[in-house]
Amino acid sequence: MHKYTNIIGIINLNADSFYRHSRVENAESFRARVASMFEEGADMIDIGACSSRPGSVYPGEAAEWKRLEWALDEVASNFAGRIFSVDTFSSEIVRRTYDRIGPFMVNDITAGEADGAMLATVAELGLPYIAMHSRGNGQTMDSMCDYKDVVSDVKDYFREFGRKAEAAGVTDWILDPGFGFAKTAGQNLEMLARLHEFMDLGRPVLVGISRKRMVWEPLGLTPESCLDVNLALQGQAALQGAAYLRVHDVAACRDYLRTIL
Repeated sequence: MHKYTNIIGIINLNADSFYRHSRVENAESFRARVASMFEEGADMIDIGACSSRPGSVYPGEAAEWKRLEWALDEVASNFAGRIFSVDTFSSEIVRRTYDRIGPFMVNDITAGEADGAMLATVAELGLPYIAMHSRGNGQTMDSMCDYKDVVSDVKDYFREFGRKAEAAGVTDWILDPGFGFAKTAGQNLEMLARLHEFMDLGRPVLVGISRKRMVWEPLGLTPESCLDVNLALQGQAALQGAAYLRVHDVAACRDYLRTIL
C-alpha cells in the first residue's frame, strides 16, 4: 500500500472528451472547476486540450495551443503555487506552457515516442514527467492489443523507457501503464489485478481508469452511471500501491480512499 495516494483532478478543454462532465468551455467555468477540485481534496489538476480516446484525431499544435493558452493564463493569475500537469505529447507545447506558467508536470501519453525532442526538452526544463504506455494513435490503438503477457510486456517497455530517460537526463518520471490504450477490456482488468507487479520497477505508478470503458462496459453501464464500480476499482489500485489516481470525481474518490487506506 502506498503511504499516500495523490488525487489528480481531470479537466478537459475540448468538446471531444468521452466524459462530458469533465469538459469546460470558458475561463469562468475553468476557474470554478479548478477551485472546486482543490477544495474537494485534489493534490493536482491535469489539463487536457485534446482528446486521446479511441477514434480521436489530433488537431495539430496550433489548435492545441489555442485551446490551452487561455486556461494557462487562468492558472498563472489565480492558482500560483498549485500543482498542474498538462496532457500533451508536443515538446513545443511544453516550452510554451513553461514560458506561461513556470514549472509543471508533463503528462505524455506516448512516453516521448510522438516527439523526438520531448525527453530532451523535459530534461532541459527540469520538469517531472508522466510516461504512459500506448501503441498507435486514436484510429489504430484498438487493433494493436497483441501481447504475449500484457503486464510483462508493458514492464519490459518501461525498462527500456527508463534507459532512454536516463540517457536523456530525465530523472523524475512517473509510470502510467496506459489503461484503455491498445488494451482489450480483459487486458485492462488483468493489469489492474496485477498492478502491484509494476511496483518492482521502482517508479511511482499512476493509474488513469476513471469512467473508462473497462469500468462500465462489462456491466452494461455508461460513463455517467458507473461511479460505484469506478470507485471500487480505483480503490483496488490504491491498495496495490498506486501513487497517483487520475480521476473525474475528486470528492467521492478522496472520501472513498479515506475509508480504505
